Amino acid sequence: MPSSTYKLFAKAMAERKQVVCVAKGFKRELCPIVLGHTRGQERALAYQFAGESTTTLPPGGDWRCIHLADVTEIQLRDGPWHAGSRHRTRQTCVEDVDLDVNPESPYNPRRRL
Repeated sequence: MPSSTYKLFAKAMAERKQVVCVAKGFKRELCPIVLGHTRGQERALAYQFAGESTTTLPPGGDWRCIHLADVTEIQLRDGPWHAGSRHRTRQTCVEDVDLDVNPESPYNPRRRL
């Protein structure tokens, strides 16, 4: 059974809503791109475009692997969808992909949005 956090991230992906949350004590503003599991843990590959981070967030944002168990204070909001630029390496954050917003996903997601 998916957690409430997982369900909110899936809703954000389906409706192209931004997610504002706290992860590992840092306020983050992001758009989830890939959702699923790695070794039984819920994870999301997201593009963080604003907020705080343990590392410097470059102008325009950067990719983040989010462990959903570490996420609290989730809010969905309207706003521009941020997906970053293309990246050359295959993502390793989410091993078992359930959802992917990319219509040409190479990860064989269970569902496409």
